[in-house]
Amino acid sequence: MDEIKRGAERGTRVNKAVYGFAIVGSGAIGSFHAEQLKQVGGAKLIAVCDENPQRAGQFAERYSCSAYTSLNDMLQRDDIDIVNICTPSSLHGGQAIACAKAGKHVIVEKPMDITLATADSMIAACQEAGTKLSVVSQHRLDRSVAQVKQLIREGAFGKLVLAAGAVHWYRSQQYYDSSSWRGTWQWDGGGALMNQGIHIVDLLQYLMGPVESVQAQCRTLGHRNIEVEDTAAALLRFGSGAVGTLTATTSAYPGLNTRIELFGTKGSAIIENDSLVFCQYEEAAGDGTITDAVGSVQHRTSGANGASNPMSISGETHRLQFSDMIEAIEHDREPLVNGIEGRKPLEIILAVYESNRSGKPVLLQPTAGESA
Repeated sequence: MDEIKRGAERGTRVNKAVYGFAIVGSGAIGSFHAEQLKQVGGAKLIAVCDENPQRAGQFAERYSCSAYTSLNDMLQRDDIDIVNICTPSSLHGGQAIACAKAGKHVIVEKPMDITLATADSMIAACQEAGTKLSVVSQHRLDRSVAQVKQLIREGAFGKLVLAAGAVHWYRSQQYYDSSSWRGTWQWDGGGALMNQGIHIVDLLQYLMGPVESVQAQCRTLGHRNIEVEDTAAALLRFGSGAVGTLTATTSAYPGLNTRIELFGTKGSAIIENDSLVFCQYEEAAGDGTITDAVGSVQHRTSGANGASNPMSISGETHRLQFSDMIEAIEHDREPLVNGIEGRKPLEIILAVYESNRSGKPVLLQPTAGESA
C-alpha cells in the first residue's frame, strides 16, 4: 500500500532478518493469526500462550511453536519481539500492558479493549516502554478504502454531506452459546456493534472525519440469553457538519454484505464488502464531465466477508498489517493503525451505548488536529 511505503521512508532502519511473534489466545482468531504469519516475510511464530494447557499444547503442535500457560513466563523470552493478542475483548488491556512492560511490541485484535480508560492505559504503557501498539483494523488497508480515502484527500467528492454504514450479518444462537463470554458485557463489552460492526464504525470516521455526536437505539431481538445488543441503529453528526447513519445486526438471515455509502456535492462512492461498486465524481474542469473510478482498482472477489461465518474472512489485509508492524519497528515510526487510531471506533461505540441508555444524544470529545 502507498501509505505503508510512505511510512517506511521515515525513521531509522533496524536491521533484523526475522522477528519473533507470539500469540496470546489459541482460539479461532489466534489460529487465524498463526496461519497468516506463515505468509509474512520476516516473521516467525515462536510461542503461544493459553491458560488451558491442552489447547495451548495442541496449538503449539499444529504450528510448531512453544506452549505456555503463563503470559509472564512467555514474556521472559528474548526471541519474542511482537505479541499478537487474540483473547476475549476485556482481557486485551491487561495483557497488552504486561507485554509493553516486558519490552514487547503489541498487535491487539479489535476492539482494543472495552473501556476508554483501559485503552488509554494501553497507549500510555507502550509510550512509556518505547514499544509499538497496533490495533487490528485491517479494512483500512482494503484497496477500495485506500482509493476512496485518496479521492477524499484530493477533494474529488466536493463537500461530503452524508454517509451510511451497514453491517447486516447473521450469527446463530449456537454462536453465542458456544462460549460463556460471548454476548456478555463483562467479557465481550458489547454485541453487534462492538464485535461485528466495529470495522464499519472505524471506516466511517476514517473516511468522513471525526464524529461529533451520536443518538442511538440498541435492542436484543433475534437471540436469547445474551446481555448485549444484536441490533443497533445510530444517527451520527460529523465534525464537518455532515450527517450519517450506522446500522448493525447479527439477526439478519442469512447475512448480507457490509456496505458504506459516501455522498458529496461533487461525487459519491459505495463500498460493498471489500469492493468499490460505485464511484463517480465531476472532473475538476467543472464542465460536467463525470469520472467513473470503479474500474481503476482491483478487488478481492473471494466472498470471504464474515456475513454468516465469523471465520470466513480474507487474510490479505491482516498480513499487510502484520508487515506494517515490522516496518514500523524497523523504521521507528508509528504503525498505520496505532493505539490512538484504534481508540476512535471504541469511543464512538461506547457513545452509542450511552445514548441508548440515556435516550439522549451524546457528544464526543474532539481530538486536536483531526481531519478527514
